[in-house]
Amino acid sequence: MAGGSIPHFQNDAGHAVIEIGVKEFMCVGANPPFDHPHVFLDMGADAEKVCPYCSTLYRYSSKLKATETQPAGCLYVIDRAA
Repeated sequence: MAGGSIPHFQNDAGHAVIEIGVKEFMCVGANPPFDHPHVFLDMGADAEKVCPYCSTLYRYSSKLKATETQPAGCLYVIDRAA
């Protein structure tokens, strides 16, 4: 995703699997203050990646846009005003 921002995803609801539309992303765990270190993950040629901190399984779906998740609501939006 050169030239763009890396999407961040969170898993407040404790989903076993989150489908996302990108292969390079950041996992934050749950929303702050219950987050873990924001870790960069790259699926490479694979279609799945497990976060080493929270064990969330992220699965790539070409049907989703970069800011979409399934289940919905797992995109973490950075609050720049804070």
